[in-house]
Amino acid sequence: MSVLSARLALVFSCVAHLFAHLFEPIFFIAALVLPKEFGLPYDQILTLIVAGKLLYGVLAPLAGWLGDRWSAVGMMAVYFLGVGASAVLVGLAPTPFWVAVALAALGAFGSIYHPVGIAWVVRSAQNVGAAIGVNGLFGGIGPGVGGAVAALLIGAAGWRAAFIVPGVACLGVGVVFVVLIARGVVVEVKADHRPAPAIDKGDAVRAAIVLSLTMLCGGLIYQAIQPALPKLFEDRLGAGGLSGVATAVTAAYMIAGLTQVVAGRLTDLASPKMFYIGSALVQAPLLLVLPHLTGLGLAAGATLALAANMAGAPAENIMIARYTPMRWRGTAFGMKFILAFGVSGLGVPLVSVLHAATGGFGLLFVVLGLCAVIVATASLLLPSGKSVGM
Repeated sequence: MSVLSARLALVFSCVAHLFAHLFEPIFFIAALVLPKEFGLPYDQILTLIVAGKLLYGVLAPLAGWLGDRWSAVGMMAVYFLGVGASAVLVGLAPTPFWVAVALAALGAFGSIYHPVGIAWVVRSAQNVGAAIGVNGLFGGIGPGVGGAVAALLIGAAGWRAAFIVPGVACLGVGVVFVVLIARGVVVEVKADHRPAPAIDKGDAVRAAIVLSLTMLCGGLIYQAIQPALPKLFEDRLGAGGLSGVATAVTAAYMIAGLTQVVAGRLTDLASPKMFYIGSALVQAPLLLVLPHLTGLGLAAGATLALAANMAGAPAENIMIARYTPMRWRGTAFGMKFILAFGVSGLGVPLVSVLHAATGGFGLLFVVLGLCAVIVATASLLLPSGKSVGM
């Protein structure tokens, strides 16, 4: 594999990761204006994205398997073109039903990135922790960029433009990617650039069982915070309308996303397990107090909670890669994201149901805080050791 192809693998994977986390926050910002557009209450508007979120996770194992057995770069091309086209269709949808259908297609194509793109980065990287950290940064700031894009485009041209413009951009990246594949500049990678040491089968089984539980709980936290945060900021931050809410959401995700670069580099030197446990322990009290804060305290608390959640992601991905044979790695990442984005996608209806029942977010964040405690406790059972040796 050439140096150029390896660098392009990281570049395109980072851009793809940004798009993978861009459109949900756009929808959640748009959801603040869609009730007036469609004559539906806010809680019902939130349900339009549920099918898309479930498909985003449920189809991930199939996408990972196709990346392992067919072609990672081929699947990435399908990802860029499919996500871009689906986003454009959301913006063109005439009724709530067709918005939901287009969002479902967006989720289906979006399911490709995490199992395929992250496995592609792992195979191509010299320093896996650093590469995953940089890649994670783009996923981490994706919701922030999405919030900024939504505020700018909704204010300038309406909610439809907030989907159509980035959708066209994603299509453009896909066309460039296909051209580079056709010219042999971006090539398929079938072996790790830096092979991992032998895997202990007992450790692999133990890691798979424990991580299945922690990924489910951690994913639920992440998935529930995304729709809850804009509404929480609107109710308690006093941010000054839609643009103020979007700016606050953008700032929180941008600052929190930077933690993944630091965390990724540190996991090359120390124990991913300890970072994983520490991130969950920091999250728990922050989540419990978050709905009771206002103003700058709320903004700071939300940013810290997001940062702690994201800091655990590089360690989690490194442990999955370490304890999975290379030929099954994409499939393994697919199983992760069926938990983290599929089953945990139920976080959105959870937000809708609990908000409708209580009129606030207090009970929701108690549930999320308990999920963080479960992650920290279960992680104690993960295999020990310093660097995973990737």
